[in-house]
Amino acid sequence: MSLEDAAEELASDLGVDKEEVKDDLEKLVSYSVPMDEAKQSLRRKYGDSGGGGGGGEPPKTDIADIEPDMGNVTVTARVLTVGKRSIRYEGDDQVIFEGELADETGTISYTAWTDFSLSAGDTITAGNAGVREWEGDPELNLGESTTVTLHDEPLEVPYDVGGERDLIDLRPGDRGRTVEVKALEVEHKTIDGRDGETDILSGVLGDETARLPFTDWDPHAELAEGESVRLKDIYVREYRGVPSVNVTEFSTVETVPAVEVSDSATEMSVHEAVEAGGVFDAELTGNVIEVRDGSGLIQRCSECGRVVQNDQCRSHGQVDPEDDLRVKAILDDGTDTVTVVLGRELTEEVYGGTLKDALEHARDAMDREVVAEEIAADLVGREYRVRGALSVDEYGANLDATEFEASEGDPETRAHELLAEVGQ
Repeated sequence: MSLEDAAEELASDLGVDKEEVKDDLEKLVSYSVPMDEAKQSLRRKYGDSGGGGGGGEPPKTDIADIEPDMGNVTVTARVLTVGKRSIRYEGDDQVIFEGELADETGTISYTAWTDFSLSAGDTITAGNAGVREWEGDPELNLGESTTVTLHDEPLEVPYDVGGERDLIDLRPGDRGRTVEVKALEVEHKTIDGRDGETDILSGVLGDETARLPFTDWDPHAELAEGESVRLKDIYVREYRGVPSVNVTEFSTVETVPAVEVSDSATEMSVHEAVEAGGVFDAELTGNVIEVRDGSGLIQRCSECGRVVQNDQCRSHGQVDPEDDLRVKAILDDGTDTVTVVLGRELTEEVYGGTLKDALEHARDAMDREVVAEEIAADLVGREYRVRGALSVDEYGANLDATEFEASEGDPETRAHELLAEVGQ
């Protein structure tokens, strides 16, 4: 059934204005609410049970029992976090409130399309709250048809109230978080935003636990390179496989005393890093078992920087390519494998010469492949410590290296340690 037909049917059954129903229906469907659930929600809103669906609010449900296909539910929960953000809907800016709720059985994220004046620590009953799937998990939608009742007696839950987190604990989908960090890198950019050219800040934040990328969509002067700041009401997205901190016009940015930042990366096995789905600053140790095709001397598009074949760029067609150096090495630590990508600077270090030297080498040999062959002869079979940003996608796990050096540890000792872990 089309949206137009559904709106006409509802308006006829409920005796209300068709355009009003259509607007409500369009909004629900745009939020990924299935058509049947959207229709039932509007029947409840306008006072009709929908023929056997039962009137009044849905029965109370434990958070752990909520599934994406449940339609509408009523929950009693503690508000853990509250965030505020602006989104673009049908060409207009709309402020939404979002965060996390919890009861004794679990936690669930929520989005409130109306300001219910929620605060972290509140205990509420949300009646007739919609349920949708968001990034594979159920999420509550608190809208115009939702009733929110505040309780005086706090609900005891086994979760921390409030958004205070270390960077290492942030996950994509987090909302209303607060962190104290040092701005390690800050870059001013102009992008093509939803309102045309938009100025933003981007870079890297750090604390004692980790480093993560960030974007400030409403540049705050306090967020300057080298400054330590408290960022309140941020949300977290996934960017290239890792959590990314997002600062908005509703975020509070305050200068604080110096935040200590660890110089070391998070040491992990390859398997742990891959299972995490992405780590912005990881340190892995393993043996190079192969140098892949596409290593050594390569050519890039002068427009976009992509690697080209036969002077053909996938985006720009025939181009006049630029020479570059790269290594794509397979690192194996006994738990899993990852493709380690070295840029020009690190490749020049392992090759023992510059790009100019590599080009002369290839000309003398009349073969560009000799550079990759020489690199492979030096790397394969040896153990290395690698640091960088690891991401995982449909093509596998890749780590863009910032450090790459021969391991100082004893490979035999490390092998015994890995075997002991596997045997546990």
